[in-house]
Amino acid sequence: MSIIFGTAQLGLIYGLLAIGIYISFRVLNVPDLTAEGSFTFGLAVSSVVATAGHSWLAILLSILVGGLAGVITGLLQTKCKIHPVLAGILTMSGLYSVNMFVMGERANVTLIGVDTIFTQVSAWMPAVDRNIVKLLLSVLVTAAGCVIAILFFRTHIGLCVRAAGDNETMVRASSINVDRVKVLALAFSNAFIAFCGGVIAQYQSFADINSGVGILVVGLASVIIGEVIIGKHGVTIGILSAVAGSVIYRIIIALATTYTPLSAYMLKLISAVIVAAALSVPAIKQAISLQKIKRGGV
Repeated sequence: MSIIFGTAQLGLIYGLLAIGIYISFRVLNVPDLTAEGSFTFGLAVSSVVATAGHSWLAILLSILVGGLAGVITGLLQTKCKIHPVLAGILTMSGLYSVNMFVMGERANVTLIGVDTIFTQVSAWMPAVDRNIVKLLLSVLVTAAGCVIAILFFRTHIGLCVRAAGDNETMVRASSINVDRVKVLALAFSNAFIAFCGGVIAQYQSFADINSGVGILVVGLASVIIGEVIIGKHGVTIGILSAVAGSVIYRIIIALATTYTPLSAYMLKLISAVIVAAALSVPAIKQAISLQKIKRGGV
C-alpha cells in the first residue's frame, strides 16, 4: 500500500516538472536543457529556507529562482544569439556552482526534524493518515500548477507564446516582441521545474547537489507517455496529459524496480528505454499503416 501511495505522490509532484518541460519543448518549441540546473536550484533554495523555519516561503522562493534561471537562458538565446541547446547547457553548468553556494558548500542538506509543508499539514490534520495527507497535498499543489498554466495560456501573452512556438516569423510580422515572449516563456517553464524541485526537497526531507541529473529525461518521458496515451489536443489537454504521463511513468518505474531483478542503479537505463519506446510509437504506427496500404494495393 505504501508503494501505491508513494508512486501516486511522486507522480503528481513530478507532474509540475512535466508541465515545465511541456511548455518549453512543445508550446515554445525550444530545446531547453536548463532543467537539470533549475530543478536543483529550486531544490537547494527550498531546503535551505525550510531549514531556517520558513517552509512555505521556501516553495515561493524556489519558484522565483527557477524563473530567474529561465530568464538567464532566454537572454543568452535572444540577446547573445547563442544556440538554444548551448544556452541551456551554459546556464545548467553555471547553476552547479550557484547551487553549491546556496547549500553552504555542502553536497547535501538534510531536512530530518525540520518542519516542512508536509509535516505542517499533517499536524493540522492529526486524525488523518500521513500518507493520505501527503497525497492530498500533492494533488492540491499539482492541481494549482495546472490551473495556473492553463489560465496563463488563455491570456494575451500566453497566446503570444503559443503563436511564437507555432510560427515565429508570423509573430514577428505582427509587431510582437518575440525575444521578450521567449524569455518570459522560458522563465515560466523553469519556474515550474524549480517549483517541482522545491516540493520534492521537502517531500523527501533532503536535498542533494546531483538530484537534477537525468531529470530532463524524466520530464520528457512524462510528456511523451501522456501524448502517446491521450494524444495531442491543444495546450490545455497537453498540460493535463503531461501530469497523467508523469503518474504513469512513476507506475512503470515502480513496477520495473519492484518486480524485476534489476538493481537500483539501472533506473536511468529503464528511463531511457521508456523514452525511446514512447518516441518510437509514431514511427511504428506509420510503418504498420504503410504495410496495410501495401497489402491492400496487392
